[in-house]
Amino acid sequence: MNIIFTWILTALTLLLAPYLLTGIKVGNFYTALIVSFFWGLMNVLVKPVIILLTLPINILTLGLFTFVINGFLFWLISTFVPGFGVASFLDAVLATLLISAVSFFAQRIIKKEE
Repeated sequence: MNIIFTWILTALTLLLAPYLLTGIKVGNFYTALIVSFFWGLMNVLVKPVIILLTLPINILTLGLFTFVINGFLFWLISTFVPGFGVASFLDAVLATLLISAVSFFAQRIIKKEE
């Protein structure tokens, strides 16, 4: 149940993103659900491998290179999901920060209720 809640919450955050960031375009809720699904897959399957490969850079930047990785993965999703667009790399990084912040606070609320 927690996975479905997180999936829907991420989709709703993606729908909110175009109102806060002008460089993000999300067509409709269905598109947001697809992007949210692929975002979850990227975070589980691809991101750990990329972080492992870029570990020296991550150590040198004290983990800040992770923002670059997140932005790149978000931009990558926008290349193959129709109805979803990212205008610039900075918009991608800011959108991932927004999604991460909302997910963080939602997880805190869920843990308090349990």
